[in-house]
Amino acid sequence: MSHNLLKGKKGIIFGAVDENSLAWKVAVRAYEEGATFTLSNMPVAVRMGNIRKLGEDCSAEIIPADATIISDLENVFSRSTRVLGGKIDFVLHAIAMSMNVRKSREYDDLDYDFYHKTIDISAMSFHKMLQVAKKQDAINDWGSVLALSYIASQRTLYRYNDMADAKAMLESIARSFGYIYGREKHIRVNTISQSPTLTRAGSGVKGIEALLDFTDRMSPLGNATAEECADFCIVMFSDLSRKITMQNIYHDGGFSSMGMSYKAMIQYQKCLENDE
Repeated sequence: MSHNLLKGKKGIIFGAVDENSLAWKVAVRAYEEGATFTLSNMPVAVRMGNIRKLGEDCSAEIIPADATIISDLENVFSRSTRVLGGKIDFVLHAIAMSMNVRKSREYDDLDYDFYHKTIDISAMSFHKMLQVAKKQDAINDWGSVLALSYIASQRTLYRYNDMADAKAMLESIARSFGYIYGREKHIRVNTISQSPTLTRAGSGVKGIEALLDFTDRMSPLGNATAEECADFCIVMFSDLSRKITMQNIYHDGGFSSMGMSYKAMIQYQKCLENDE
């Protein structure tokens, strides 16, 4: 159901790969709410993924770019403003990757080349994106920039590994850059800490199915779905959230405020009885 929350707004969505990705869901909802936007992802993801179908469905031009390379980002923002006919109103950063996680390296046995790439791709790219946009004056006053995070930035979650460090840095960048952008341009910068979601990136985390079950049992409202995350992103892009900035907002069904739930306790008790 559309409410035209983004009618007349222009944006850039980074990170859509396939129908399961959060960025894909956000793009579909943004289009339904009246936005026009461009899509960007790594050249290999554009070649190997289904993003071209998304572009056709949403009438969006696809601009291949490596988000860790400044010149690529400069092209994305400059071309987007030309294609869309003016400055941008919203940006989504939905980019994350860890070779240490993919290779099942333990946190006390990291490959540091992989670690550097994790930080560069998953966090530093956000700073580069913001810096390029600011230098080009590419975002309208009162625009909205979002990045997707996860509670492992602030809590220890088994096997999330160096991605936890990257998400902590991502949230810090939102606060630090959000102050500058807010002060100078009234542009808001936030992160959304989403429930664990079975995206392509999420499926690379070993034991993700057990984690999904645990967080769902622990959350009073249950896990937030990818579609619900997209709905929330639309609100954050819209004028309804004009005074929200520098925040890490938990969109997780209440999981972040829980210690132990009744459902989780019952399951834990069953496991203890089976052990006996």
